[in-house]
Amino acid sequence: MEKMSRVTTALGGSALTGRTMHCHLDAPANAISVCRDAAQVVVAGRSIFKIYAIEDEQFVEKLNLRVGRKPSLNLSCADVVWHQMDENLLATAATNGVVVTWNLGRPSRNKQDQLFTEHKRTVNKVCFHPTEAHVLLSGSQDGFMKCFDLRRKDSVSTFSGQSESVRDVQFSIRDYFTFASTFENGNVQLWDIRRPDRCERMFTAHNGPVFCCDWHPEDRGWLATGGRDKMVKVWDMTTHRAKEVHCVQTIASVARVKWRPECRHHLATCSMMVDHNIYVWDVRRPFVPAAMFEEHRDVTTGIAWRHPHDPSFLLSGSKDSTLCQHLFRDASQPVERANPEGLCYGLFGDLAFAAKESLVAAESGRKPYAGDRRHPIFFKRKLDPAEPFVGLASSALSVFEIEPGSGSMNWFVDTAERYALAGRPLAELCDHNAKVARELGRNQVAQTWTMLRIIYCSPGLAPATSLNHSVGKGSSCGLPLMNSFNLKDMAPGLGSETRLDRSKGDTRSDTVLLDSSATLITNEDNEETEGSDVPADYLLGDVEGEEDELYLLDPEHAHPEEPEYVLPQEAFPLRHEIVDTPPGPEHLQDKADSPHVSGSEADAASSAPMDSSFSLISVSHALYDSRLPPDFFSALVCDMLRFYAEQGDVQMAVSVLIVLGERVRKDIDEQTQEHWYTSYIDLLQRFCLWNVSNQVVKLSTSRAVSCLNQASTTLHVNCSHCKRPMSSRGWVCDRCHRCASMCAVCHHVVKGLFVWCQGCSHGGHLQHIM
Repeated sequence: MEKMSRVTTALGGSALTGRTMHCHLDAPANAISVCRDAAQVVVAGRSIFKIYAIEDEQFVEKLNLRVGRKPSLNLSCADVVWHQMDENLLATAATNGVVVTWNLGRPSRNKQDQLFTEHKRTVNKVCFHPTEAHVLLSGSQDGFMKCFDLRRKDSVSTFSGQSESVRDVQFSIRDYFTFASTFENGNVQLWDIRRPDRCERMFTAHNGPVFCCDWHPEDRGWLATGGRDKMVKVWDMTTHRAKEVHCVQTIASVARVKWRPECRHHLATCSMMVDHNIYVWDVRRPFVPAAMFEEHRDVTTGIAWRHPHDPSFLLSGSKDSTLCQHLFRDASQPVERANPEGLCYGLFGDLAFAAKESLVAAESGRKPYAGDRRHPIFFKRKLDPAEPFVGLASSALSVFEIEPGSGSMNWFVDTAERYALAGRPLAELCDHNAKVARELGRNQVAQTWTMLRIIYCSPGLAPATSLNHSVGKGSSCGLPLMNSFNLKDMAPGLGSETRLDRSKGDTRSDTVLLDSSATLITNEDNEETEGSDVPADYLLGDVEGEEDELYLLDPEHAHPEEPEYVLPQEAFPLRHEIVDTPPGPEHLQDKADSPHVSGSEADAASSAPMDSSFSLISVSHALYDSRLPPDFFSALVCDMLRFYAEQGDVQMAVSVLIVLGERVRKDIDEQTQEHWYTSYIDLLQRFCLWNVSNQVVKLSTSRAVSCLNQASTTLHVNCSHCKRPMSSRGWVCDRCHRCASMCAVCHHVVKGLFVWCQGCSHGGHLQHIM
C-alpha cells in the first residue's frame, strides 16, 4: 500500500525527494545496489538484470542487461555491486562461479566487459574497493576469496580461509588494506590484501553460518555480523581480541545487515526465511526494533540505503518480484504495540518483573503480602536523552531472588548424567531410569518409567506353577486368571465340602470367573446340590472386606467354623499299596458312592489325606487375553509426554522419546519433537553437560536435530612453522618436512590427543597445556 508522505533531503548542492513506493519486477530479485548519485538502482537475480531510475513518484526502467538470443548462466546473478567511484562500472557474481564486470559506457547493446572464471563453485559475494577503482574482491562457495585487478585478465591473489564456503566479503571503509570475510562454520576472518598466505585475525562470531557483515561508516573498528543463530552482533576490532559490544536478538536467520547513515547505533536487517519484514534496530535496545517495514509479501533478499549520507530512504528487493523504496517516517514502530510489562524466570528460579515507572511508583507504598519471603531489589534504567521513543522507554525492573539452596537444579544434572538412554533392552532402561528417579526423590517420574515398562515390555509365558493361586486369606493373586484351587490353601469353611454328597449321574462343570472387583464361582445349572452341608452360592473377592477372602452370601445363617480333624494314617490297616499320585476327586467320589464298595472302604477312601497340589477345579486355557497391545496406550503415552513438557520437565519428555523410539515417534508431530529436543539440548549446554548433549543429539529421533553434529565437522590444520596447510597423509609437513604436533612446553612430539589454544595457537600434551 502506497503512503503519501514525502521527504526532501538536502545533500550538498542536490536534494533527494521521494515517498514510499514500489514497482513490480519480471522475476524475483536476489540483490540490489545503488549508484553513486542515488538516482539509479540495479536489480539482479536468476532471471532478471535491470537498471531502474528512481524518480519522485515511481521507478522507471532504464536498461535491461540480459541481452542475447540464448540464455547464459553468466546472467544468473547471486549478487551485484555498483562501484561508488565509477558510475559506469558494475560487477556481478554468477551462480556458475563466474565473476562478470559490466561497462555501462560501452556503445554496444551488450555491456559485458570482463569474465573471470577461476572459481569452481557459486560466487556468493562481490565487493569493490572503496577507493581503488580497479580492485574487485569475490567470495565463493569453494572456500576461496580472489582479488582481481580489472586491468588484468587473471586474479592477482587468492585467499584460502581453510574453511567452508565464504558467504560475505567487505572492504574496510577506514583501513585501506583490510577486508573481512564470513564463513559457514561461524568464523569471521580479517585479511590484509598484501598477505594472502594467512589471515590477520580469526574468531568465532556465531553459533552457525555467518551470512553477512558490514563495516560501520563512522566508527573505524565496528563490524556488524548476522547469522543463522538469529543474532546480529557488533564487534570492536580495534582491541587485541575481537570484543562483542552489542548483540541484537531477532526472530529469524539474518540474511543482510546494513548500517544506517548518520545514525551511529542504527542498522537495518532482513531475514533469509520465515520473516518477510525489514527491521531497523537500535543496538542499545536489542529486543524491540526501532522501526519496521511490512510492504513485502515474501522473503527480502536485498537492502540498501539510498545515499551514504541520507538516513530517510531505504531500498529493498524481494522474492515476491517487487522493488520498494521505504520512507523511514512511514515505518511502523513496534514499541508502540509492545506489552509494557514483562515477566521472566531465571535459570535458578529468580523472578524478574519489568513495568512502567509510573506503575511501580504508584505501588511503592504498598506493603508486601505475607507470602513474600524477601523484598524485591529495584533497578532503575538510566535513559539516554538522544534515544528515540524516550517517553515510552521509562521502566523499572524488580528482581525477586529465591532463598539460597531452594532453587537448586542438582536433580536435573544428576538425572541427565545417570539416565540410561540406549545400549540395553527396553525393560532394563525403564527399570534403571525409574531407580534413578526414585533415588532423587522424583516418585512420579519413577512411577511413569515403571508404567512404561509394563505397557511396552511383554512378561513372556508364566510357568505352570505360578498359575495356581489360592483363594484363602494367605493367597495373593498376581495374575488376572486362575488355573486351579488347592486344597491346602482352601479356607476352613470349605473343609467339609470334600465330602459333599452328589446325586447319581449328575455331571457338572464348574466355571471360574474373575475380574477386578469380584471372583464368582457358580454351577452351570444354578441349582443347589442335594444333601450339601454348605450353601452352594458363595463369593470370592473384595466385597466390603479384606481382599481375597471367602464370604457367604447369607452371613446371618453362616455356619461357624469347625476345625477339621484327620486321623493319622497309621490307624487304618493298609489294604493296597500307596501310590505317589492320588486319584482325582471324581474317582474317589464314584468309589465312595458305588454299591459294590463296603462302608469301611468308603470311609477310608473319603478320610484318606490328599495331596495338597491336587486341584478341585481346573481351567485348561485362559478365558481371555490378559494383556492389551501397546498401541492401545499410544494416545495415553503421548498425553503424558505433553503433560511433562507443559510442566517444564522437557528432560522427561525427551528421555522417553529416545528410549521408546519408533513406538511413540509416529504419534507426535515432527515440529513438536524438534522443539522438545532443542529446549533440552539448550538446558544441557547451559549446565555445561556437553557429553550428555552430544548423546541426545546422536540418539535424537528428529531429523533436524540429529544433523546438528554433522555440520562444520571439517578440521583444517596448518603447519606451525611454515603455515602451509597440512595434507591428510600424516603429521609431517610436505614443505618444511617438520613435525607439526610438537608440544609447546616439553618440545616433544605429541602422540595421541593434541590440545591447543584457539587464541595463541600454542598446544601440546593435555597435562601440560591444562
